[in-house]
Formats: sequence, C-alpha cells, structure tokens
Amino acid sequence: MPVIMLCNGISKTYKRAVSLKKIIQDLYPVTEHKNFIAGSINKKIIDLNTLIICDSVITLIKEDDKKFLSMIRYTFIQLLNYVLKEMWPSIQLAGGKISDSGFFCDFYCPVSLNKSDLKNISTNMSDKIALKYNIIKKKYVKIGFFLFLKKNNEKYKLDIIKEKLIQSKTINICYHEKYFEEYDISPVPNISFCSHFIIKNISGVYWKNNKKKYNVTAYSWYCVGIKNQLLNYIFSLKKFEQRDHRKIAKRLNLYHIQKNSPGMIFWHQNGFIIFQELKKFIRIKLKKYLYYEVKTPIVIDKSLWKKSGHWKFYKNSIFVTKSENQEYCIKPMNCPGHVQIFKQGIKSYKDLPIRIAEFGSCHRNEASGSLHGLMRVRGFTQDDAHIFCTNEQVKTELNFCIKILFELYNTFGFKKITVKFSTRPIQRIGHDKLWDQAEKDLESVLIENKLPFIYQKGEGAFYGPKIEIVLEDSLKRLWQCGTIQLDFYLAKQLKAFYIDKNNIRNFPIIIHRAFLGSIERFIGILIEEYNGRLPVWLSPVHAVVMSISQKNINFVKKVTKSLIKNSIRVISEISENSINFKIRTYVMQYIPYLLICGDIEEKNNCLTIRLRSGRLIKMQKIDDFIKKIKEIIFNRSCYDFDRED
Repeated sequence: MPVIMLCNGISKTYKRAVSLKKIIQDLYPVTEHKNFIAGSINKKIIDLNTLIICDSVITLIKEDDKKFLSMIRYTFIQLLNYVLKEMWPSIQLAGGKISDSGFFCDFYCPVSLNKSDLKNISTNMSDKIALKYNIIKKKYVKIGFFLFLKKNNEKYKLDIIKEKLIQSKTINICYHEKYFEEYDISPVPNISFCSHFIIKNISGVYWKNNKKKYNVTAYSWYCVGIKNQLLNYIFSLKKFEQRDHRKIAKRLNLYHIQKNSPGMIFWHQNGFIIFQELKKFIRIKLKKYLYYEVKTPIVIDKSLWKKSGHWKFYKNSIFVTKSENQEYCIKPMNCPGHVQIFKQGIKSYKDLPIRIAEFGSCHRNEASGSLHGLMRVRGFTQDDAHIFCTNEQVKTELNFCIKILFELYNTFGFKKITVKFSTRPIQRIGHDKLWDQAEKDLESVLIENKLPFIYQKGEGAFYGPKIEIVLEDSLKRLWQCGTIQLDFYLAKQLKAFYIDKNNIRNFPIIIHRAFLGSIERFIGILIEEYNGRLPVWLSPVHAVVMSISQKNINFVKKVTKSLIKNSIRVISEISENSINFKIRTYVMQYIPYLLICGDIEEKNNCLTIRLRSGRLIKMQKIDDFIKKIKEIIFNRSCYDFDRED
C-alpha cells in the first residue's frame, strides 16, 4: 500500500500501485487537473501515466514551470538534429537556442531546403516521438568527442564547444537511440514529453553574421511547448496572420517589394501618405524643440567610416561601391554626416546645444533570409538626430528626448512602454572612466524621471551606453523602437570641436537619438497594431462620398468640394453600382467615413455617416461633420468619431 506525499504536505494511502494522473485527480479540484503535466520523484521526472508502487514524496510539475519547459525545448533541439542527420547525413549542425515561445537551430546543408521540406521533417519528428524511447545520459572523453566531430566534419559544433572552454576531461552526452550529442541543460528522460510542437519557418542567415567566415547556414525557427501552450500559440498565430502587415498593405495598396530589389520599398501613393504624415508629425516636435533639419549624402568615402569607427564594427552590414578607383560606402546611419555639418565653421560654447535632425535614407546589407516586409529591410528612413552639447547640458537634453518619446508613443495609443538601459559592450572604444560617466548620466536621468528600467549588460553601442524604448502591442509582442545614446568619442574621432569659455578647443558630447527608429518598420508595426484601421489622421483616404442613385451625383460633387476645401482627403463614388456594393468595397479598405448621399440627405443638406465600426450616424449636418473630422485630425485622436468607437 503506497503512501503518497506531495511536497506541500498533502498525503494519501493507496491499496495498490497508482498512476500520477490518478493522484492528481484525487487530491486536486477538477479545474486544476490540466495545470499539471508531470512529476518528480527523487529528482527523476515521471509522466502522468507512470505507476507508483512504493511510498514516495512527489513534486508536481505545472505547465508553466520554466525549468521543465526549457528541458523540453532543449530536447526538441536534439530531436531535430537527430532527424536532420538521418534525412540529410551531410548536414553540419551549428547549435541552437531556446526562446520564450520555442527554439531555433542553425545548420549548414549543401542541399537547398525550403518550406516544403518542413512537412517531412515534422512527420519524421512525430514518428520518433511515437516510439517513446528513453533518452540515455552518459559521460564521454572530451578529446575522443572532438576527434569524432572532426572526423564527421562537424566544424560548426566543434567551434561552439571550443568557445565554451570546457575545463573537464569529459563531456555530457545524451543518446537518442543510436544518435548522440553533447548537452548543457539536461534533456527530459523520455521523448514522449515532446509530443506537442509546430514547425514555424526556415530561412537563411550567415554563420555568426559573418559572410566570409563560413558558408551560409539555414536558420530554422520552431515553436514548441505543452498542449495548452501549443493551442494558445496556434490561436495567436492565426491572429498574427490576420494582422500581417504584408497582406493588409497589399489590400490597401500601400507598397510593394520586387525580387530584383530585395529589401527595398516601392511606396505607392496610399503608403506614401502615411509616410509623409509621420514625418509631418515628427517635424512639429523638431520645430518645438529647436532642431535644425538637414540632408546628408547617401554615398560617402570609405575613409570617413574608418575614422568614425563604424567600418570596424559594421563593415559586414555596409554596402560598398567604387568610382574612379575610390571606394565609397552607402551610409548605414547618419552620425558621421551630421558631424561634418557641425564642423562647418567655428562653434562657440554659446552656440551649444546644436540639435541636428534628418530623415536619413540609410541602407544595410541584411541577410536575404532575414528580410520581412517593412519590419526588416535593406533600405530605410531613420528619423535620426544628434545633439552636440556640453557636459553641463547633457541631462537637460536627455530629459527633453525622453519627454518627446513618451509624447509620441502616447499619441499612437501604446499603453505599455518598457525602458531598457544598455551598458558597455565587450568590443568598444574609449576609456572606462568616460564610460562610467556616460552610464551614470543615463541612469540618473531615468531615475529622476521615475522610469522603471531593465539593465541590459553589455548591449550598448561601441561608442556609448544607450536607452532603448520597447513598445508592447495589442498582441503582447514587443517592439524596440526609440533609442537614446550617449557618445563621448565620435566628436574626438572626427576632430569636431567647439571653443569653450576659456577660449580652449573642447570636444562636444553627442547624444544620438531616434524616435521611431526606421519609419518603414514603424508603419509596419502600426498597420498590425491597428489591424489596418489606422487613426483618421494617418489614413490615406479620410472619407468616401457615395451616391445612392444617379440623381444624387451633383450633391456628391458639392459635398466632395467642401471636404477638399477643408484639406480632408476624400474620393467620390458616383458609379451606377448599388449602394450596398459601394459600402462593401470601401469597408474592405478600412476608410474611416463612408458618407452616404441619397434623396433625404440632399433635401436636408445632411449626410448619413457609416463608421468603420459599422455604426450609422444619420442626418449629420455637413458643416458639423467637417468641424468634427478636422478636430479629430488636428488632435491626432485614436478614435474615429467619439470615444465609443
């Protein structure tokens, strides 16, 4: 008669052997049964169907147990590697990592893989899981394992293990039937724990982002978890697909990308209106806070990028071109160009701070496999600025930057904003003393503004620490957008100075800041956040004036003329199609206001307004509607008519 005791002190005696599932059913309410997915006896993990035959103290494992979930995901990496090596023996494995929603793997394959291969991989993984084999852990002599990897041409794996600098003479190995590999985190004891997964994607990247070191590897992203999490994730995926900015943009005719110009955006009229409206909004802030807007060249001599330090750290991402035996870089950022403008003419301390802003056209050589609509491009527009100031002015300018950032994001309706503070990276320029000062200045400003923040050790830029602003959208996804970076070095590198009050040359401190980051990417975020139903002020078309019959055409023209006169973006629909067909057509385009003009409306000089929400507002005076919509556009409101929408 086994006596079962749980770690919380609850106990029960059974007459015969009992399964863990039965114990949970006996000791917990029905509503809590699904919360438990496994158990542990003497640090040995057991599944719900395991029979317990003797007295035991059991620790129950819940579905949200992060440690157990990590074990499952690491085991999935091993299972995937097993299947890949079985399907394509020439594949070279290159490691993998887990994430909050699954894991990813790197591998090199001489055969080109595509999404059609994912189904076969998934089927083979499921077949292995159905075998319910035990995963055996053993020790292996390190030198012998290195020789094994070398013999099998696993150069990526060998590179990874050597980087870990393992001091022990042995390595931890786990066996999946005949296949084996090393592990850092212990796998689950039986492959049956890995029953719930979905393969999400496959694409190409460069090994360690280095195009010259090794050949291109394939990067595979897999989502895994336990049953409930998998169902929730599949539901989320459907939501993501519905809000995919690429699909919505196609329907709304915003932009397109061509195969012969990967990662470059062809803005159509509708999309470019959104683009220009965002620039207009930013310009209001630039004017309020006394920025100079400039324009710097896209192509600049390579020597400038070497002097600034950017070439050393970003050369793999910079497009290079030649002309008359001279090498030029297509600018990946605006910083050096703004320093050149600052250097024109002698600057006094009385001139500082000088705030230089630009909507700069930047280009970065992103891997083709990482490109994704507006979210990851090669050509983008950065709402970039550089503030040249004295040490005494740093805190004031940082406070202004933070104030503007939060004003902007509140306008777009983002409620949850996370602040991250990134400190000095391993590869950097400058002395620790100046880094100490830069980090202290940034941190103190965050504290003074009572902004909770998360430390990101070693994630700063090579020239200075930074503040990152992360937005959480309505689907709980995180987007890093705005940045504020403190730089004590670039001015010195490029010999940009001012004359201080003692008539001595001094180097200004530079604050690098971007509000939206890439405008292209921010538009993609907004499209998905609003599911295509952009705020009125950003909508390419504010209103469609439509006739019920041909008798109402002149009234439609009159209303349209009044709206255009008041700078409202409007189109008229006077075709012979039925009013229901017209409404259906423009509802699909998420136009904020459908203005219906029939005999009754014409007689009373009024409009019937159909909002995107489906709400009808009848007999609205034309002048009242114009006044209302102008107010909504001016205030950049997030609602269409009133707060009920």
